[in-house]
Amino acid sequence: MTQTLPTRPELSEEAQPEEKEERGHPILRAMARGAVGSMAMSGLRQLTVSLGMVDRTPPESVLRKTAPQLFRDVPAERRPALVEAVHWLYGAAGGAGFGLLPRAVRERRWSGPLYGVLAWAAFEAGIAPALGLPRSRHTASERVALLADHLLYGAVVGSSARSRPRR
Repeated sequence: MTQTLPTRPELSEEAQPEEKEERGHPILRAMARGAVGSMAMSGLRQLTVSLGMVDRTPPESVLRKTAPQLFRDVPAERRPALVEAVHWLYGAAGGAGFGLLPRAVRERRWSGPLYGVLAWAAFEAGIAPALGLPRSRHTASERVALLADHLLYGAVVGSSARSRPRR
């Protein structure tokens, strides 16, 4: 004798996998994409720093300001690794914020890039002034470079909402 598991009668078989997808973890997916987005930003920033478009990256400036003793305690050759690790964690936290947005917003193609631009604007208008980081010395090319890497970050983070597991 076989026993069948009860199913919710109000859902057809076709709807049940979609319901499972809906119960997935959009915040965890977005956190992972946020870390990957920060890694992608780091690659683009390496290029823009090498080209002389960006003097000092915002994560390094923030670390120097908020944790100067930690920054000094880390050997100079290891500081780039510290900056990267903190940037990836910050990117993951930003991704979690994206994952908290309503699904209808997260699934829009424009939502990720817009989210990245808003994150950059929040840093420029709120975080940097609150930390006393100088903003007036930024050149137009540096602003364009920072805008571009935040658009990239947002595109990566936003792709988490449109990714669906394959069956």
